[in-house]
Amino acid sequence: FHAGDSDTMHTAISAAKKHGVAAGGHPSFFDRENFGRKELKLPNQEVFDAVAYQLGIFQAIASALDVRPNHVKPHGALYNMAVRDEKLADAIARAIASVDPKLILFAPDKSELARAGEAHGLQIAREIFADRNYLNDGWLVLRTRPDALLHDPKEAAQRVLRMLREGKVRSVEGRDVEVRGETICVHGDTPGAVEFACELRKQLEGEGVRISAPKSSL
Repeated sequence: FHAGDSDTMHTAISAAKKHGVAAGGHPSFFDRENFGRKELKLPNQEVFDAVAYQLGIFQAIASALDVRPNHVKPHGALYNMAVRDEKLADAIARAIASVDPKLILFAPDKSELARAGEAHGLQIAREIFADRNYLNDGWLVLRTRPDALLHDPKEAAQRVLRMLREGKVRSVEGRDVEVRGETICVHGDTPGAVEFACELRKQLEGEGVRISAPKSSL
């Protein structure tokens, strides 16, 4: 709803199949003007319907291409709001479980979204962010702030390694914050994202980290 359509989904799933990469859905608010990054106050049933609708289309295209969808991550404002909003998180998790209970839900550790996913029987892959700075409360610095993004992949790799090995990240306020991660996010619309991701992967693999998609245990 924030940018794509059936054609872009077909292209992305085909590319994932060609390169042996796991494919996952990325549902959002219907908000193309703001790329899905504007917070919208909608009835929870409307959110349920929107997520189920988007995942249904994604599942149908994937099936036509003989690809098994692996995971799902809400996009932008929908994701950010669900981190703290229990009822919104429940609507999202219910929608995912109703479409395909074997989908892995990407969500931050200790978030309402992770708790809702677990309550509805979904497997959770706890997400950490390689290209974003953290606050003392364990959430991300708002994109509107100049210190929101990390641009140096080598610095990012060292932070990710610490998150994976120690379960901690240094916040912009200078405090160590507890985090737990099983999947790493790099935002594709950040300038230089491809080069950043390639260098990050190189640095992590050089430290013995094996990069692979989360696999469903359900």
